[in-house]
Amino acid sequence: MKQRVMGGLQKFSKAMFVPVLILPIAGILIAIGNIFTNAALIEKVPFLDNPITMGFGSILSSSLLPVLTNLGLIFCVGIALGLAEKKKAEAAFTAVLGYLVFIFAMNKFMDLRGILVAPDNLRGSGQSLVLGVQILDMGVFLGIILGVIVALVHNKWIETSFNNAFQIYGGARFVFIVLIPIIVLLAICFTFIWPLVQSGINSLGGVIQGSGNFGIFLYGMLERLLIPTGLHHLIYTPFLYTTLGGTAEIGGQVFEGARNIYFAEIADPNVSVLAPSVIWDARGISKMFGLIGACLAMYHTAKPENKMKVKAILIPAAVTSFIAGVTEPIEFSFMFVSPILFVIHSVLSGLSMVTLNVLGVRAIGPNGFIDFLLYNLPLGVSKTKWPMFLIVGAVFFILYYVIFRFLITKLNLRTIGREESTGETKLYSKADYQQKKEEQKTDVSDLSPEIVIGLGGKENILSIDNCYTRLRLIVDNSDLVDEERLKDKTLAKGVIKNGQSVHVIYGLNVPTIKSNLVKYIGYTEGEEE
Repeated sequence: MKQRVMGGLQKFSKAMFVPVLILPIAGILIAIGNIFTNAALIEKVPFLDNPITMGFGSILSSSLLPVLTNLGLIFCVGIALGLAEKKKAEAAFTAVLGYLVFIFAMNKFMDLRGILVAPDNLRGSGQSLVLGVQILDMGVFLGIILGVIVALVHNKWIETSFNNAFQIYGGARFVFIVLIPIIVLLAICFTFIWPLVQSGINSLGGVIQGSGNFGIFLYGMLERLLIPTGLHHLIYTPFLYTTLGGTAEIGGQVFEGARNIYFAEIADPNVSVLAPSVIWDARGISKMFGLIGACLAMYHTAKPENKMKVKAILIPAAVTSFIAGVTEPIEFSFMFVSPILFVIHSVLSGLSMVTLNVLGVRAIGPNGFIDFLLYNLPLGVSKTKWPMFLIVGAVFFILYYVIFRFLITKLNLRTIGREESTGETKLYSKADYQQKKEEQKTDVSDLSPEIVIGLGGKENILSIDNCYTRLRLIVDNSDLVDEERLKDKTLAKGVIKNGQSVHVIYGLNVPTIKSNLVKYIGYTEGEEE
């Protein structure tokens, strides 16, 4: 039962990642649009003061803001797509249809009950306009709920077929037929249920927001501690995209979630100070500074004969963490060989967010230095206090370095470069590492045969998927998975086994590795689920 629950949570977490990966792109483009319309910046850079660049920036920001106000639909489609076991395109299309059926069914039932408020009195009523249709304000939760339901019905009935005249009603059409009464009944039930649920969510959000620095610390620590399980997405996503992360009215529209509020604020020149809820997206300190200090500590404490090997491994990982905010290659270098360091890392991550909150810093760098530049510099120092972000980062760089170096030497921890020659972690010479990197650049598909062997053979692989940095698999027998071979022959950064669920961490090239693996094994679209 425990394995089934964990497997289900991990699959849901992966599905949540489908829409979450897209949303930062909208935020970055909104920030770019803000650069061309920022009055303070235009004053300093006169050539931006022209109708072409200002018009382009205005159009760019305005066209992408609706992405943030229609997150329900985006999450509905994304989660249905992520959870569908076969024929994902049909699942996504059905999700759109189901979403439309739900909002119109709820609107009609609320109209029949006479509970629709006047359109000009929506504020504070618990109702909102969704795609122009007035319903209860369920926000992102509507998309999450419908996405899961669509996926469950789709997976159960997508293979249904009929004979003779009823053949055209099989497959995806039958899924939609089954969904219609379910969704209509759901819309009716939620008309009664959701006000109570929303009240509970608001109370929980109030408790979390009211807990102040303790709540922020707990959030920052748990978001790191859950990385080995792959469930850390379930910690930060509600704060970034739902009412748990705050609610703010900006430019006449209501935005929910820390990141949505931030994106909306940077696109509105009339906003003078960023909302406090943005602190829930301040994960950049540990990514851009802290783990770099940890890398330096591991390098300085490595055995002299291993320093070149350690440098070849840690420098690319450190650069990736600083520039793109991808931390798993570093974290998995000490997560299992020295768990105490991972706990310390999680605690320091939470403390870094508390420090930013105490100092009133609203700058963010959730995905590294590139995000930091795009999100914060155009807004100026007064809104974000971004110079203080850099100062705090420098302090935590020193803290990570001092604490990691002290613990590694004091406790004789077997971090990279300190293990025995027969130890668990396999290191490479610089030449070996560069050779393997070149092989990967030349033809990443060369990894597929070794990955299959490391996973116990083709017959042992039941499901293949990936998220941002991990190859996520379901295997028949996890005892057949050869962790050392995967690390040695395919340069995997880490391997996590939890029952039949196996995660192999590769980094940013994992989509290519997954695609080539699917082709190598011979799966067709949808079969790898």
